[in-house]
Amino acid sequence: MVEKYTLMISEKPDAMKRIAEALAEGKSLKRKENEKAVAYYEFKRDGKRHVTVCAVGHLFNLDPVDKGKGWNYPVFKAEWKPSFSVRKQSLFSKKYFDVIEQMAKNANDYIVCTDFDTEGSVIGFNVLKFICGVEDGKRMKFSTLTKDELIDSYKTMSKHLDFGQIESGLTRHQLDWLWGINLTRALTLALKNSAQKGFAILSSGRVQSPTLAILYEKELEIREFKPTPFWELQLHVKIDGMEVIAQYEKEKLWEKEEADKILQACKGKDAKVKDIKKRQYKQSPPVPFNTTDLLAEAYAQFKFSPTQTMSIAESLYQAGYISYPRSSSQKLPPSINYGKILNALATLPQYKKFAVQLLKKEKLIPNEGTREDPAHPAVYVTWEVPDLKKLNAQQKKIYDLVVRRTLATFADEATRESNTVSLELNGHKFMLVGKRTIESGWTEIYEHYLATEDVILPELKVGQAVKVLKLEELAKETQPPGRYSQGSVLKELENRNLGTKATRAEILQTLYDRKYIIGKSIQVTKLGEAVVKSLKEYSPRIISEDLTKKFDEEMDQIFNGKKKREEVVEEAKETLTDILKEFKENEQKIGKRLLEGLLESREQERYIGTCPNCKTGELKILRSRFSGKFFVGCSSYFRCSKCGLTRAACKCICEICGQPKGKCKCSWKDKKWNPSCQTGYPLPGGARIQSTGKICEKCNTPIIQVWRKGRRPFRMCLSTTCETKKDWGKKKSVKKVKK
Repeated sequence: MVEKYTLMISEKPDAMKRIAEALAEGKSLKRKENEKAVAYYEFKRDGKRHVTVCAVGHLFNLDPVDKGKGWNYPVFKAEWKPSFSVRKQSLFSKKYFDVIEQMAKNANDYIVCTDFDTEGSVIGFNVLKFICGVEDGKRMKFSTLTKDELIDSYKTMSKHLDFGQIESGLTRHQLDWLWGINLTRALTLALKNSAQKGFAILSSGRVQSPTLAILYEKELEIREFKPTPFWELQLHVKIDGMEVIAQYEKEKLWEKEEADKILQACKGKDAKVKDIKKRQYKQSPPVPFNTTDLLAEAYAQFKFSPTQTMSIAESLYQAGYISYPRSSSQKLPPSINYGKILNALATLPQYKKFAVQLLKKEKLIPNEGTREDPAHPAVYVTWEVPDLKKLNAQQKKIYDLVVRRTLATFADEATRESNTVSLELNGHKFMLVGKRTIESGWTEIYEHYLATEDVILPELKVGQAVKVLKLEELAKETQPPGRYSQGSVLKELENRNLGTKATRAEILQTLYDRKYIIGKSIQVTKLGEAVVKSLKEYSPRIISEDLTKKFDEEMDQIFNGKKKREEVVEEAKETLTDILKEFKENEQKIGKRLLEGLLESREQERYIGTCPNCKTGELKILRSRFSGKFFVGCSSYFRCSKCGLTRAACKCICEICGQPKGKCKCSWKDKKWNPSCQTGYPLPGGARIQSTGKICEKCNTPIIQVWRKGRRPFRMCLSTTCETKKDWGKKKSVKKVKK
């Protein structure tokens, strides 16, 4: 008779291993593999056999019930199917699916130990339902993969699954699927039917489209901005051998006449210290990281994209070094054991000084923010510290950031002093402002990531004469609002309650992948602009924030047991039916707009910059008709140097047949084409190229960004002879040895 056991479903291989190692008693832990070399673990706990398997994320995805009719909409019927049968990129998951299926046969008890959030709960529930054939089980809840917390989580696990979270998660999946498949099909078919020459997969989503609309709003704000001229007056003075600059008391003077008048009144006059005001103020420590704060700070400090940061943070969590990185909370409860964490950090040389100082405090109280999360605390470092030598460069950066943020939240306030000195010239005031740190407090711990600097003024007395070096008038203009960065847009989405802590980074990445946006300083492409403009005019509910928030609120009600999933899904279908009917009525108009945007966007992608040789042509990415390779060429190549017309319209006489070259039937190669400009540059093969908008200081050619799959992106100028490339391609000499 086969011995029955408890089957534990984890979310990732690393988590599976840590759970098994933490819970195994004595030497009972055994690592096993199936025929496809997929690992699982067996161990004993409380005398009972346990088997731990992993799901590698979502093993099931929603798929249309009837796929035989081609692309059409609306599509409302879907079913959960194994991911490997729905998406090619999920084929790797089949071997993990097979292990769970195999091990489920002799299980008589089930524990879900996936991440405790809506996604983790849906993953665990679907595995139980569709592979194990049961719809309930026990549930472990933990925020770190440390041994102590995993043991405690096992002892205190719930006897039933977290059905509120599961139902809310299933609803989100269904709504996102309904919106995604129907609106993506609608947009793509509108484009396809508008003209045969334009085709691209155009995606849309319940949160994706409102996010794109927000980015486009910023684009319009920048585009419509009109600069206003203003003038500044700066007084250069010398105090104790130091030159310092004082600003006129009005930072901006909007009339030049006023600036000129003050300038004339003060020229040649002596300056005296009129007043000195010193003020001390406190700077509170930062609050702990939630997901959005972590992603924004990592982008600001290291320029890591949100998806990159999440991947790094996830690897640190799986190793047990930081807590679960998907949390809305800005709070650290005492249950995480502050003292144990600080004592552990004291074993690492770079943090020892700060940890020891904090441990001397009578009471450890973190400075907390307002945001809460019922599932997890804020992101913090655990007491299981890593061997820093074994972390890669990116992991070290994120770990250091989380460590210093965690430590800083427990530190004292910083005390700063501002020193404002008023200088008077002929009745006009100019201000000197200095700042210095009196007590560093938390800023000493977090100084690597702070931009503040002390500006210390020389000691002055009221009535003291000050030597004037010069007084200058600066003409300036107001600047347009800055674009969103990848960090600031995530904060904007959080403030507007759009998306979730787990999905915002993915939504932003999708907008990049669909070529709706480009650049680290986010710019909406012509294609993204066309999508927003057409939807705004003909189907505005697709980009409505209010509609998105309404369904998010209803999902919260499902979580709290106040609404049923079926009720919300049916309401969504009715809403979507109305939206798609409206869309269908305007499909041709929308398609025309989308086609125009697609073609403009493709031209935008091809543009590299102005030709450095002829100064009039545009450098564009072109493809050779002979070799099939891509290169950068000047648009003036397609204009004749003699008549200035394009190839097709060239009026110069062909040397072979005597007809105008634009109309004769001789091959262009035989016609001896006389291009206006022959500037051209080769491009790296197998790469994606994008203009940076910058020019090389050495060779005066545009600088491009180069992406190759599986490699780090890099920048280079187009010139092959530029001195910046003199060492490129050099290899170490290898001596040949005769056998």
